[in-house]
Amino acid sequence: MTMDVVDYEIFGNEMQYVEVELDPGEAAVGEAGVMMYMQDGIQMDTIFGDGSAQQSGLFGKLLGAGKRLLTGESLFTTIYHNEGSGKRRVAFAAPYPGKIVPVDLSTVGGTLICQKDSFLAAAKGVSLGIAFQKKIGVGLFGGEGFIMQKLDGDGMAFIHAGGTLLEKTLAPGETLRVDTGCVVAFQPSVDFDIQYAGKIKTALFGGEGLFFATLTGPGKVWLQSLPLSRMADRIVMASRVVQGGGGKESTSLLGGIGLGSLLGDDD
Repeated sequence: MTMDVVDYEIFGNEMQYVEVELDPGEAAVGEAGVMMYMQDGIQMDTIFGDGSAQQSGLFGKLLGAGKRLLTGESLFTTIYHNEGSGKRRVAFAAPYPGKIVPVDLSTVGGTLICQKDSFLAAAKGVSLGIAFQKKIGVGLFGGEGFIMQKLDGDGMAFIHAGGTLLEKTLAPGETLRVDTGCVVAFQPSVDFDIQYAGKIKTALFGGEGLFFATLTGPGKVWLQSLPLSRMADRIVMASRVVQGGGGKESTSLLGGIGLGSLLGDDD
């Protein structure tokens, strides 16, 4: 399918959104739940699969939907198409603090491998597929499992990185060791593997886990400083501290120790 060429603008700093401008007849595909607003004249359709196989019959639609199911995403995506007579805009918002990364797939070889929850939106015609990790170590200990998302096409795609974004081009043979959750996306030419931390004491008490990812060039990689899983873990830990006190005092710097416990209870 021919890719739609879309213009866009990214707004904000820590909590960003991208505004996509559609000419009459153009369309964009968005992940479920990321739409922020759309102008009058934009029609919204929920479809089976990713929208790239709409002309390939029922089997193509089922195949596209099955790929999304394997990556843990919804069976459905939403197409936003401009049915008006002039330019119209639709905006997609990031789900948590970070940066929206615009990637022109035609400039990275037509394919991008990314974490399954990093995709936001794309020009209609970009195919959302799956990328199986062929190495058993990556599948078992990579943090993302055997399956990651694969974006194919020559149009514009928008992915999201938590926290601060690092975009780096690796030379042939150059290796970067990364926390598994900090990997956002990489070109298929980059070799993605998992390496043991090396020392049991470091693995158990260093706070970084038993394994980390190795990315070996050539190719471009995108990394994030704040993975959603890390942020969620900190929120859960904080909520346990608050709940452990059993009262309002536990929200203080004293944690679960209430003020009454320290001063004594005269009652």
